[in-house]
Amino acid sequence: MPTAQAGDLPRVSSAEARAAAATAGKPLPAADHDEIDTEHIFGMTMGSDIGEKGEFELELETFSGIGKRSGYYLTTATHTHFKYTLTDNLRVAPGFTLGTHNISGVPELEDRNAIGIHEASVEIRYKLLDRHVAPFGFTLNFEPIVSRIDDVSGRRIEGYGAVLSALMDKEWVPNKLFSALNVGYIVGASQLRGGNPWSHDSDLMISTAVSYKFFPSVLFGVEARYLQAFDGCGLDRQKGAAFYVGPTFSIALAKNVGLSGSWNIQAAGKALDDPRALDLSNFERHQALLRLTAHF
Repeated sequence: MPTAQAGDLPRVSSAEARAAAATAGKPLPAADHDEIDTEHIFGMTMGSDIGEKGEFELELETFSGIGKRSGYYLTTATHTHFKYTLTDNLRVAPGFTLGTHNISGVPELEDRNAIGIHEASVEIRYKLLDRHVAPFGFTLNFEPIVSRIDDVSGRRIEGYGAVLSALMDKEWVPNKLFSALNVGYIVGASQLRGGNPWSHDSDLMISTAVSYKFFPSVLFGVEARYLQAFDGCGLDRQKGAAFYVGPTFSIALAKNVGLSGSWNIQAAGKALDDPRALDLSNFERHQALLRLTAHF
């Protein structure tokens, strides 16, 4: 992938482009709702766009983990983020997560049917390269997290962690064909309530996706994700790995309202010391995402 220094490239927002065009007496570019915001068009894989300076966005994003090797397993985590773009390159998004656990007959997990506030976080994104003027878009994402419910078992914990990821995308056919590549690292430390020992874990994520605009307000695509789970904060001892693949969609419901999502199926995987196919100890058989966004 070509390299470029952030300081070598001009950064021009669409609002600035329209103002410049008007001043020069040229036709105005398409309105905002006719332009593609790549952040949410790839399903769980993310695009590099962060919105324009001064833009506020409300996001409701529900992630579901579905199915273990036996028994009934369904968890949901609905993230509510309040996003504000401070500059053309910097956005902050505090938020919280409301989650549910419905578990019955799954080995090594207690039966549970519960709902509660799982965690709080602050997502910080900095755009290093603007895809409109650079060969590709490149944004760094950092998100510290405080957890009170374990997302797998539903047990009460004291937990602290962070997500660090690089989000890259490219527009191959103007306003039609897009692709993205994400590389992410998750680290966390937690203990069960009641003075239990602390445990440390980390995850590595690599995902790629392609999305095509078939209709003026509708994009469909496909994504592939490779996940690895480790004991220890530094990717120390691998516990298992899983490869997911599935379809994605993105629909503009109105000028400033969008609906997007994806459904991923674990197509391959392996857990440590388990000869069976797929890793259903550390990951789910299916992972799904549904996201509603509103821009102001």
